[in-house]
Amino acid sequence: MCGICGIVWSDPERRTPEGLIERMTYRLHHRGPDGQGIHATPGVALGHRRLAVIDPNHGRQPISNEDETIWVTFNGEIYNFAPIRHQLERLGHVFRTKTDTEVLVHLYEQHGPEMVHHLRGMFAFAIWDSRARKLFLARDRLGQKPLVYWQDDQGIRFASEIKSLAAEEGFPKQLDPLALDDFLTLQYVPAPKTIFRNVFKLPPAHTATFENGELRLQRYWTPPYQEEVRHSEAEWIEELQTTLAEATKLRLIADVPLGAFLSGGIDSTIVVGLMRQFSDSPVKTFSIGFRQRDYDETPFAREASDFHRTDHEEFFVNPDAAEIVEKLTHFHDEPFGDSSAIPTWYVSRLSRRHVTVALTGDAGDELFGGYPRYQAVRLGEWFDRMPGILRDAATWSGWQRLPGSNDQKSKTRRFKRLVESLGKEPKQRYVEWISILNRSARDALYDPEFQQQLNGYRAESRIFDLYDELPGRDFVTRTGYVDLLSYLPGDLLAKVDIASMACGLECRSPFLDQEVVALAGRMPASMKLRGLKTKHLLKQAFGHLIPTRLLKRPKMGFGVPIHAWFRNDLADMTCDLLLGQEARQRGWFRPEYINGLIEEHLSKRWDHGYRLWSLLMLELWARRYLDATD
Repeated sequence: MCGICGIVWSDPERRTPEGLIERMTYRLHHRGPDGQGIHATPGVALGHRRLAVIDPNHGRQPISNEDETIWVTFNGEIYNFAPIRHQLERLGHVFRTKTDTEVLVHLYEQHGPEMVHHLRGMFAFAIWDSRARKLFLARDRLGQKPLVYWQDDQGIRFASEIKSLAAEEGFPKQLDPLALDDFLTLQYVPAPKTIFRNVFKLPPAHTATFENGELRLQRYWTPPYQEEVRHSEAEWIEELQTTLAEATKLRLIADVPLGAFLSGGIDSTIVVGLMRQFSDSPVKTFSIGFRQRDYDETPFAREASDFHRTDHEEFFVNPDAAEIVEKLTHFHDEPFGDSSAIPTWYVSRLSRRHVTVALTGDAGDELFGGYPRYQAVRLGEWFDRMPGILRDAATWSGWQRLPGSNDQKSKTRRFKRLVESLGKEPKQRYVEWISILNRSARDALYDPEFQQQLNGYRAESRIFDLYDELPGRDFVTRTGYVDLLSYLPGDLLAKVDIASMACGLECRSPFLDQEVVALAGRMPASMKLRGLKTKHLLKQAFGHLIPTRLLKRPKMGFGVPIHAWFRNDLADMTCDLLLGQEARQRGWFRPEYINGLIEEHLSKRWDHGYRLWSLLMLELWARRYLDATD
């Protein structure tokens, strides 16, 4: 895993200002602590920070072909690089290293932009073709590795992180109002937007070509969810066991120490069990614990570790809330509202003390029906088929008067949210469930002048468009597809990349393998969600790798007690920042609405923890990036 950056000027004779590519590259040093490389000629400059994983002694980047007409700077891992290399050698290509990076150079020589169809892995890379004076950018199918860019009439700049682009004087530090609406809805800014106007993410499964001053984007892959295949359960089990085992084995290729995150959940326990089958020594596993029992998964992780006889490390943390929010703002160049970034960073830091690569269970929920909200989606399907009199009873307003906790995760609160939204159209219903601030809340929050800047834009439209890409499948399958293309890359994979790379750790997930995704795409929803039982087939296929108690326990999630923090550790800080003069002068929000959120939360009349967290992270980001003078 590495950090990449570069510039291609529209004027082919223009030289990169002295020190610029060096500054851009240095700002990515956390991503690649093992070395730095730069290639610069008139019209182009490429930078690279290396985390050495394959062929540590001979993998310096950027790297070129034999006559130095094609150069690449690469972040990621190509798991099938060995067979590709053998094919290219038979075609006459000559290699100088054993790295997967060099394969990219020769694969481009052989196939040009079509090279991406041959790759199995996670990647973001830039290839400079000096003969054609063309820059070719590519990002992996599901967006595991980031790539951002900024283009104007002078040229294009690209990098793994926005902080690298911001090394150039003149970087456009202007807020995109539409991206702000996205963030306050989804708790992240989805591709292709970033929070900065005119700075963009290359979307997952896309390539981009910059030639003659013009940039062309092309989507090269779509998750194959269009056609449902009917097999017996036994046939699905056999295919899933074989495919996931192969994906795990591929991700064990490394010339450095390797381990795994282990939470004691279904997905990470399966991954560790498969790793054990291919390992001669105990798998190194890592987990993070909190003193608050509701947020501590270490007993389950310990049970999974004992079951698989791993070399297990666990670490209990008591985060300084004020300190950690400042750290997160530094790591993330955009506001990021998922508080599970905190334990992800802690477990990454712990793991890096012992290994350079860690396997994870990311994407198991999206692919195989693991989220509790998919149960709500199934209930919504049943509701939509009910006779009118039963639908009226289910949506009776009196349900909202039931006594119960205002904790967002309580059963009573979840029931109220469910029945409150049942009368809505299914797509709108789901957006209501996943929104941090729904449409009416955002309307109440926004200052009227800021509202005008949105020009009628609604963040929900992105989710609706993804549903429309898959009209022929059942709504549970369509919802998994939507999450696979929105929540997974925008939130989960971004979180893991930023947290792990902040510690110089590479994370790999077998569930993200394109063959595993293709299998899940063909699978009927009944194999994933059996009635209201989540991950049915996954548990049937790998139940022998999961302790019985863990197999039956409800999904816990990876979180921190932010609702309590806002009533204690972060209370004063939140009031000072969100209601302070700087925040008011931005003109984004109505102060009285934010004050109401804070008062309701402090008095325990309502749990606004997630909303306050997103607003706090936004204000901290604005102070660091919009208000800074350097």
